[in-house]
Amino acid sequence: MFKRINRSSSLARLIEWISEFLSRRRGLPVVVGILLVVVSFVIQVIDVYTNSQLLQLAGVITQNLGILFALIGLLLSQPLGR
Repeated sequence: MFKRINRSSSLARLIEWISEFLSRRRGLPVVVGILLVVVSFVIQVIDVYTNSQLLQLAGVITQNLGILFALIGLLLSQPLGR
């Protein structure tokens, strides 16, 4: 299975495109992560007044995705270079 993934030309092009895209915009994942955390904060403040389980779930998911985006963005900023 992994041999087929390694030989995939479309996957190689996708990785190359993402790498090139992020090398020109190194701070983008961090900014997206911060925005997701801010959105999560707003959702959680609204949830305090409405006490909705759906808003609780949305708040937790957006907060965790925001933290992951920001951390991955910080980790990728150095290898992608200037």
